[in-house]
Amino acid sequence: MTPEITKYTALVKTMTNDKRITATHLSLVGALIVCWQASGFRNPFSACRKPLMAFSKIASTATYHKCIKQLNDYGYIRYKPSYHPVRGSQIHWAMNQNE
Repeated sequence: MTPEITKYTALVKTMTNDKRITATHLSLVGALIVCWQASGFRNPFSACRKPLMAFSKIASTATYHKCIKQLNDYGYIRYKPSYHPVRGSQIHWAMNQNE
């Protein structure tokens, strides 16, 4: 198993034991994984709201912003919004503190 998959597996196991996490959070994390993979598993990586919402099947921008903020607040990611539609926001996996 690659180190990236090992880290992802550990993250999902941790999240499934966290009572605050909903299916929407997990869906958004899955979308973040897709963007992370597309970036060559760089940390941090850039991600735009529209593709993340499409991948995660989140229809409401309010729900998206609530979930991404909660993932940041809960310590699963560090989220730095860019407010630029093309550049994308910076996402840093908190599970990779040493990077």
